[in-house]
Amino acid sequence: MAAIDCVVGPWGSWTQCSSPCGVGSKERTRQVTVPPRNGGAPCPDLKQRRGCFGHSPICSSAKEVAKILPDSFKRNFKDPWRRPHMLMKEEKASYCVRLRVKQASAACRLHLWSAQLVRERSVCTECQSDAMGSRDRCGGEGLEGIRTFWTAASVPGCHGSWVRESSSENCQCPLHSLLFV
Repeated sequence: MAAIDCVVGPWGSWTQCSSPCGVGSKERTRQVTVPPRNGGAPCPDLKQRRGCFGHSPICSSAKEVAKILPDSFKRNFKDPWRRPHMLMKEEKASYCVRLRVKQASAACRLHLWSAQLVRERSVCTECQSDAMGSRDRCGGEGLEGIRTFWTAASVPGCHGSWVRESSSENCQCPLHSLLFV
């Protein structure tokens, strides 16, 4: 019996960069069209991988650092002085973002409210009208599946990273949650 060497097809297209922002990798594959038989030459690599640098338009959002406070800072009180400039401001509906903490500095353990910011804990953070920027969103609200950064506004040295899990409009987080500033 004659030896039959492995034969492979052409390379497929490169995948998108695994990281939309920053360093990642892409890969491409090819298929075996004729498997080796009777001691024929083995197949060459069927997968190639190379580095890439993602620079999607969402990357600017990934660089924002969220400033957070405990929900005890909520501003849902009526202004007793009825200041005209306060009445002019349009109240926008708040929304909630659920984030999973990936890292928190040691300083966070020094305050009761920031001590809840521990690795792999899911936290609800509310974006209220006062904290919204020009796009009616809170700065640093994160991106799903991408690690972004936060800092606790009232606890010096308390900072870390988290990954956004979900977001819901017109909601309020439960008691003892967080607020974007």
